[in-house]
Amino acid sequence: MEAWMAVVVGALFAVSIYLMLSKHIIRILIGAAILGNAVNLLIFTNGRLTREVPPIIGVDESVLSAQAANPLPQALVLTAIVIAFSFFAFLLVLGYRAYQELGSDNTDEMRVAEPVDDQTPPLGY
Repeated sequence: MEAWMAVVVGALFAVSIYLMLSKHIIRILIGAAILGNAVNLLIFTNGRLTREVPPIIGVDESVLSAQAANPLPQALVLTAIVIAFSFFAFLLVLGYRAYQELGSDNTDEMRVAEPVDDQTPPLGY
C-alpha cells in the first residue's frame, strides 16, 4: 500500500511541477493546488497506513502500540489542508484581479513594468 502511495505522490509532484512551469496563470494555480495535495499525501503516508489498529493509548498502556498509525501526521495534514486551501483562495483572487487589470493570463504578456519599444541594456562594458 505504501509503495503504491509513493508512486501516486511522485506522479502528483511531477504533474504539479509541470503545471507550475507553464506561462498561464490558471495552470500555475492548478499546479499549486496539486502540489499541496501531494505534500499532504506524503505527510499522511509517513504516519503509516493502517486500518487495523486505531491510534488510541489503552488504559493499562503508557505508549502507542507499534502497529498503530501515528496520529501526529494526521493532525499535521488537517492543518496543512486548511493552509493550502486559504493559500489557493488567495492566489485565485490575485490571479483573477491580475487578469481583470491586464486582460491576459499569459505571464509573458503581464510584463507591464518593462517597456516594449525600449532597447535592451548592453550585455557588457
